[in-house]
Amino acid sequence: MLRRIANSLFWAARNLERAEWRARLVDVNYHLLIETPPRDSAPWEPLLAIFGEVEPFAEHHSIADERSVLNFFTLDLDNPNSIRSCINVARENIRALRHYVSSEFWLDLNTLYLSAQNWTTEDFDSPGVYAFFSDLKDSFYRISGIRQSTLSRDLAYDFMRIGIMLERAEEVSRMLDVKYHFLMPRLEDIGGPADLLQWAGVLKSASALEAYRQRFGNAIRLANVIDMLLFDPAFPRSARYSIDSLEVSLRRIGSKGVPPLPVPKGVEELLAELRVEKAPEAIEYGLHEFLLHVQESCDGIFAQIYDTYLKSE
Repeated sequence: MLRRIANSLFWAARNLERAEWRARLVDVNYHLLIETPPRDSAPWEPLLAIFGEVEPFAEHHSIADERSVLNFFTLDLDNPNSIRSCINVARENIRALRHYVSSEFWLDLNTLYLSAQNWTTEDFDSPGVYAFFSDLKDSFYRISGIRQSTLSRDLAYDFMRIGIMLERAEEVSRMLDVKYHFLMPRLEDIGGPADLLQWAGVLKSASALEAYRQRFGNAIRLANVIDMLLFDPAFPRSARYSIDSLEVSLRRIGSKGVPPLPVPKGVEELLAELRVEKAPEAIEYGLHEFLLHVQESCDGIFAQIYDTYLKSE
């Protein structure tokens, strides 16, 4: 496979995953603000911190209110990481490679793209924020299901999968980091009703609440949430599962080389830590520092993947 083709498939899938995570987090944040009275004058600011976009947002907006943050994350084409921008990038990358994906996958992606071109801020009023993001999440679920059900497990599938899994591991670590440091900074609030509701919201963001209850019961505890979203080998949105899946796809890709190429060193190193490290140890070590380490490791893994497979020669 040509590097430019692999690069396009990788970025198409990674941008779709990025758009889905943004939709999930915006939706959950909206519901948390409905269920619990906002404590701060700008309760939407944590979303900006999650994605590291406080400064880009401030260049165009003076206050992080609901309307401006929804516009920035969802509609703003000047924001390269808005949901609409990510969908546009994914569609443009797949458009020239339609013979590498199923017609069903292309049709649903193109339908989402055409729908996104007609989004306006009025959609947040009617049908409303809840209905808008509920429909959007259904679109992402459908595209993901079609990808899983109709694409052959070949190089095209694997390059798309490494884009998805790398983005997923990074996003879940970023989400945990911001919740831990920004959403509940007062010590007296830790373990209180608002804190537990927010941790439940974090689990909902990753569609992990039901899986969490099956494993740990109804009580929401920090260590269990961390264990579920970072170290669980079976939950498909945990960091460990994502890096496990990334390693499998990279091993298959590498086996096609002449001679076969090894899995990038950074993948094995991070995977070894996620297999051994557990939530209490990560919290004792310093959860913020550990989550930053995961994010930096993902950046390093991307650099190795890019140099090995995606960089045009």
